[in-house]
Amino acid sequence: MIGEMKAPVDVTYLADTVVVLRYFEVLGQVHRAMSVLKKRTGSHESTIRAFTIDSSGLKIGPPTDKFQGVLRGVPQYVGTSLPQMDLNS
Repeated sequence: MIGEMKAPVDVTYLADTVVVLRYFEVLGQVHRAMSVLKKRTGSHESTIRAFTIDSSGLKIGPPTDKFQGVLRGVPQYVGTSLPQMDLNS
């Protein structure tokens, strides 16, 4: 789950929806990211968002627009101030 995502065969044509889930590190903490790569009908959001799963369920955070390379597994922070990864708001 770390590094580049590779598959020997492209099977996305078999799925109606493809959601990519990845781990990434921010300031020494492991976070989770999600993105919808494919949706059969209608439009979908193209951002990558951090998410958490806890006793109250799934919480989706703001777009990770201050990072590059999150889905490749090699994120780099490109913002100007320290990132806020609080998903409780």
